[in-house]
Amino acid sequence: MEKEQRTYDETIEQHEDAQSEQASEEQVENEATQQEEKDELTLAYEKIAQLEAKLAETENRFLRLHADFDNYRRRVRLDMEAAEKYRAQSLVCDLLPILDNFERALQVQVEDEKAKSLLQGMEMVYRSLIEALKKEGVEAIESVGKPFDPHVHQAVMQVDDQNYEPNTVVEEFQKGYKLKDRVIRPAMVKVNQ
Repeated sequence: MEKEQRTYDETIEQHEDAQSEQASEEQVENEATQQEEKDELTLAYEKIAQLEAKLAETENRFLRLHADFDNYRRRVRLDMEAAEKYRAQSLVCDLLPILDNFERALQVQVEDEKAKSLLQGMEMVYRSLIEALKKEGVEAIESVGKPFDPHVHQAVMQVDDQNYEPNTVVEEFQKGYKLKDRVIRPAMVKVNQ
């Protein structure tokens, strides 16, 4: 009986050792599984962080690109508006010497009736030309008696005249013209010191 008891005890002990070993193995497996899960979770968090950073960079690039496109559209619109507004500038620049010649021709003093009628016809053409230019937004720059403005006047001479205020335009040698708000040709003037 004692032998049986010992065998029984040994069997139980072996069984307990096996269970203990099995529990130990299960614990090691559980720990390994938990470690794997932690590693997978860590990898997933890293991947999420990378994707969030990439998304933020892409959104930032998109916003910059959108802003650049809006600026481009605005510049193109402003360029088109300026081109429409000043479309006659080239033609006006070509016509200004013709206006100067007309003005010089109209200053000629004539006594002959034929010459007077020719001069009158030239005057009519000159007025028609001036009216057509006014319709396009061209206007002469007023100079004589006005304060000198370097944006619209080009000083070619200076005088010391007591009849005029200092820095005042005394005489105009060549008319200046504006197209809407842009100076096409500054007026050539004589300025009082």
